Amino acid sequence: MQKQIEQIIIETLKELNEELENELFINPTSKTKLYGGTGALDSLALVSFITDLEDKISDKFEKNIILADEKAMSAKTSPFRNIETLTLYIKDLLENQ
Repeated sequence: MQKQIEQIIIETLKELNEELENELFINPTSKTKLYGGTGALDSLALVSFITDLEDKISDKFEKNIILADEKAMSAKTSPFRNIETLTLYIKDLLENQ
């Protein structure tokens, strides 16, 4: 499941990058930074990314999840730091739903 989630995140980033044209997202890895600090997404791009990602996760796993909830936004360490942290966060949401 974890590898499938990571692949969906990477595919979603590559699709979004067709608009953003950010060289960090050409060949993303699990360590690719997403948001905050040195992350490559601004808040508007993050919203678009989250929306697309929620749809793809829902289609693949047939479960609706909300990524930008109070828990995620108030977490001491954001799940949106990099692909790896987001993958683990989504996996946790899917397993505990």
